[in-house]
Amino acid sequence: MKFTYQSMFGAACVLTMAAGALRAEDEPVRGTHETVGNKLDSGVQSLKRGAKEAGETIQQQFERARTSVHNMGVSGRVYGRLHWDKDLQGAKINLDVQENGVATLTGTVPDAKAKVKAVTLTQDTVGVVKVVDRTTIQAADADAPGTVTTKEVKTETKVETTKP
Repeated sequence: MKFTYQSMFGAACVLTMAAGALRAEDEPVRGTHETVGNKLDSGVQSLKRGAKEAGETIQQQFERARTSVHNMGVSGRVYGRLHWDKDLQGAKINLDVQENGVATLTGTVPDAKAKVKAVTLTQDTVGVVKVVDRTTIQAADADAPGTVTTKEVKTETKVETTKP
């Protein structure tokens, strides 16, 4: 014979009703099955409320994080990476980011290494789909010995990368 929770609960209800019928008092008796049922209902409702509150909290935290990242924007992320990189200390880079994720770099950098670093940092930034590099490299002027001046050397490199 196989016992299930339903059959056990039914047997408990029958026993409770029989015990209540044997009572000699005139006032109505609240059965154990009603108490158990109410406690189960209360527990289920409590679990549902807890799950709903936890879900709402997680959703609110996700929205705050998403809003924060969105507010920072692609341009802000690229600017932060370029501005704080030590290899780009002497660089004067202007940045233009289109809504479609195309970032254009203009301005001057001290050397070829800094140029490559600026393009790489921009390219590896979340939200950048393509980089157009129009930066120029500053070179020392050899015409005047003993003085150090700079002049712009026009080298336009178009680096078009597409992230998968």
